[in-house]
Amino acid sequence: MDIADKPLRKDAERNRRRILDAAGELFAERGLGVSLNDIAHHAGLGVGTVYRRFPDKQTLIEELFELRVSELVALARAGAEDPDPWHGLTTFLERALALQADDRGFKEVVLGSPGGLEKVGRVRAQMRPVANELVRRARETGRLRSDLQAEDLPLIQLMVSAVIDTARDIDPELWRRYLQIVIDGLRADRPASAPLEPSALNADQVQQVMSSWQPPRR
Repeated sequence: MDIADKPLRKDAERNRRRILDAAGELFAERGLGVSLNDIAHHAGLGVGTVYRRFPDKQTLIEELFELRVSELVALARAGAEDPDPWHGLTTFLERALALQADDRGFKEVVLGSPGGLEKVGRVRAQMRPVANELVRRARETGRLRSDLQAEDLPLIQLMVSAVIDTARDIDPELWRRYLQIVIDGLRADRPASAPLEPSALNADQVQQVMSSWQPPRR
């Protein structure tokens, strides 16, 4: 019985990966407007196979969301383990934004799908400790301005992501220019650096701002 079941389990897991990969590619290219039929066709599977594993698109979105958040947390942890704290912080910002630039649907998955407020809270809960570590380490080197708070990081990403969204079809790499401007502004050693005003938001306020984003109309 167990031996006979093993090929089925392997096939099911292989199909699950094909579905998730196909969904990730289509969401990245088109956003969340694609259907399960589109995903099945892109995966080279029958529609029934997709519906057996994911009874509706929201179930698929939830699983893909967990994978994407895991990737984001892994990027932050890699930054926090970088021997050079400043490089770790700035590389995290660059890689996190590159992940979004390559995935048109990621922000929609986090902010624009049902339960967006809850999703933002889950992302923040996983990211907060490692974001604190990223900022603390960079600040202790003296290279990061002392008034930068960990709560500023998601809003910096949201700010630069506006360039990603609006300039994607004109110059998909334009966001890197503005990220560099931001990074220059984070340096403590910039001459005549003015204090940041107003003060950083608290965690609840950050969540409110991020959850107010609306997906583009189709």
